[in-house]
Amino acid sequence: MVDDLPLLYDGRMVKHDHPADLLNSWIKLRGAPVCVGMDPVFERLPPACQKHEPAQAFELWGKTFLDAIETHVPAVKFQSACFERHGVAGMAALAKLLAHAHGKFLVILDGKRGDIGISAEHYAAAVTEHFRADWVTANAYLGVDGFLPFLQAGLGVFALVRTSNPSGDVVQGERLHDGRTVAQSVADVVADTGSRYMGSCGFSALGAVVGATKSLDAAQLRQRMPHSPFLVPGYGAQGGGIADAMRCFIHGRGALITASRSVMQAFENRDGDWSQHVAEAAKSFAHEISSGLQTHLPTSANSA
Repeated sequence: MVDDLPLLYDGRMVKHDHPADLLNSWIKLRGAPVCVGMDPVFERLPPACQKHEPAQAFELWGKTFLDAIETHVPAVKFQSACFERHGVAGMAALAKLLAHAHGKFLVILDGKRGDIGISAEHYAAAVTEHFRADWVTANAYLGVDGFLPFLQAGLGVFALVRTSNPSGDVVQGERLHDGRTVAQSVADVVADTGSRYMGSCGFSALGAVVGATKSLDAAQLRQRMPHSPFLVPGYGAQGGGIADAMRCFIHGRGALITASRSVMQAFENRDGDWSQHVAEAAKSFAHEISSGLQTHLPTSANSA
């Protein structure tokens, strides 16, 4: 286990060699295993930001947003699609915001890439050479070939295993001839591959996306993937509650609970500085999850 945090230089984290150790250190530093999503929609930005073209608006909004939540949360997750829809200018804004976040948070690029061979290698190179992220999301349903190039490039990977969308049940919940669900079979692949990418903190560089809205499945998947960090969408606005989120932890560790709209839109229908409302929402979210770990987990887990 890594007991010491990385050194800080000019307020920025010095990256560990291993993605799971970096994740572990950021959570220790900020005190709550939470992640805030950066999923900007132009029409829902603060009115002052909407006076600009979308890409410029995203950049202006994003820098203020990141600065507002910095002291409260360890991780941010950028939804690439929100930027890609605005073309080259949108992607340029994404690159600038990723650079702004780098070293201030654990940075996750949520592109859910799903390709193999040289194409997957290109996607991995794009992240390491141009888009400064520590972890990425990837589609595990192409097998190991879909995420191995990212691991080999030194990135952490959250592979899609059990997603929060309702229609995912049709594929992920189907039973195989051996009795496992499709999601469980993918989890076994993630666990096996991840065992070769372990950090000193006891977790792998290969994690899993497991929705909070699938909490019963999450508890079973956690048993199959004891060393895989979970990225947990679906909390809050999508219907997942605190008890659901807690099922994704193992001994109080190993999960990163995400929220987007509840923080991003916290200023709506409220007067005053929009960034202050965002900061308060991020602080409240972090407190809710850290308190949940103290009250919903067994005593032995809390002390682990």
